[in-house]
Amino acid sequence: MPIPPYACWMLEQEARALLTRLARVKPFALQESMLPAANLLPGSQMAIERFLMAGRKHLRTLVRQFLRWLRSPVARWSSAERAQRHFTLLRLRFNAVVTHFDMFDNVITQRSESETGVWLSGLDVVSADALQIKGGYYKAPPVICYLDRGFGAAIRRARTRMPGGGENPVAIIKVPRERMVGAGIASSLIHEVGHQAAALLDLVKSLRGVLEERARADVSQGDVWRLWARWISEIVADFWSVARVGAASTLGLIGVVSLPRVFVFRLNADDPHPTPWIRVKLSAAIGQALYPQPAWNHLAELWESYYPLERLDEPQQRFLKKVESTIPALVALLVNHRPAALRGRSLSEVLELESRQPARLRDLLDEWRVQPRKMYRTEPTVVFAVIGQARVDGQITPEEESTVLGKLLTHWALQSTLQAASDCAMPAPRPCRCHAAAA
Repeated sequence: MPIPPYACWMLEQEARALLTRLARVKPFALQESMLPAANLLPGSQMAIERFLMAGRKHLRTLVRQFLRWLRSPVARWSSAERAQRHFTLLRLRFNAVVTHFDMFDNVITQRSESETGVWLSGLDVVSADALQIKGGYYKAPPVICYLDRGFGAAIRRARTRMPGGGENPVAIIKVPRERMVGAGIASSLIHEVGHQAAALLDLVKSLRGVLEERARADVSQGDVWRLWARWISEIVADFWSVARVGAASTLGLIGVVSLPRVFVFRLNADDPHPTPWIRVKLSAAIGQALYPQPAWNHLAELWESYYPLERLDEPQQRFLKKVESTIPALVALLVNHRPAALRGRSLSEVLELESRQPARLRDLLDEWRVQPRKMYRTEPTVVFAVIGQARVDGQITPEEESTVLGKLLTHWALQSTLQAASDCAMPAPRPCRCHAAAA
C-alpha cells in the first residue's frame, strides 16, 4: 500500500526536525569556557572534535538521503511501515551521535571547575608520561582524565568501539574524586594507563597463552595458573603501575581494596580482578622484583596484619596459601616476558627501571629539598615514584604531599599549555630560494 500523504508529510517533518536539533550540537571549542591551562591538549581536542564532526556529517547525509527518497516516485509505491522503519533507524543513529557528545561533554565540562579543571589537565600530562616508552613500539593515543564517584578508576581505551558505533579517538580515564589529591591517585591513574599499554602491546593475549600452557603442564597447581590466566588483564595493569611509580602504586592499591573482610577474601573465578588479599601481596612481590628494598616486605606484613588469614576456615586458608606460593614464579614470568610487539626485549627492559630505583629516588628527594626547582623539571611519573618512596620511608607528611602535588599538577598543566601555544605559534618553514625561483 502506498504511503499515505499525511504519513509522508509527518515523516518529512520529523526528519527535518532531526536536522535542526543536530545543528544545535556545537563543537566544544565554541561552547566550553575554562582556563587555558585546564584545556585539553591540542591532540586530544582535535581527535574528539574530528570524531564528533564525522558522526554529525554522516548523520546529516543519511537524513538528506532519506528526505530525497521520501520525495521520490519510488517512495510513493512503498509503504508507511517501511518509511517509518527507515526513520526509526535514523533516530537511533541520532541518539548515538548525541550519546557520543554527552560522553565527552561530561569529561570536558569538569575542566571549568575551579582548581580541579587545571589539576585534571595536569593528570593528562601524567598519563601521557606513563604511557610513553622508548623504542617506538607503538603510537600512544591521547589520554584525557575526569573525576567521578566511587573508589576505583576505569578506562575506556582508545581505538575501541563506542556505544552506537565508531572508534573511540582518545583514552578516557575516570579517576575517583576521593583520591584527589595525593600520591594514591597515581596508583589508580597509571593502573588504567597500564590497560591501554597492554592493549597496544597485545600483552594480555601473549601472557594468557603462556599461563594456560603452564596450567596444562603443572597438574598439581593447574587450577591456580588458570586463575592467573583469568586475572591477567588486571595483573598486567598493576605491573605497569608498580614499574612506573614504585611504592606509590602498592600504597594506593591498599587504599582502594581496604574493604570489609568478606570482600577482601572473596574468590570469584568470573571476576577479572584478583582476590584483593592476593592482589596486594602480588603488587608487593612485583615491587620487590623490580626495585628491591625492605619496604616491600613491610607493606606485605602490614597488609597481613590488617587482614590475618587465621580467621578464615581451613580450606580457604590452604587455597590462598597455595595461590600465594605461585607468586614468585608468576612475577618471574612477568619480568622476563618478551612479547612479539617488543621485538625481543622484555617488559623490564623497556620500562626504564634504573631511573626509579629506591636509592636514586631518595637522592632526588634530598636534592629537591635544597633545590625545589629541579622537581618541576623531572618526569611526572618519576616525581610520583619519589613521593611514594618518601611515604613508605616516613619522609613526607600527608599535608606536604597534597600541597606539593597540587602545585605540581598546576605546573604540568601550565607547561603543557604554554608548550602547545608555542608549537602553534612557530612560523611555517620558509621555502627554499631555488624552489621559489623555479616557481
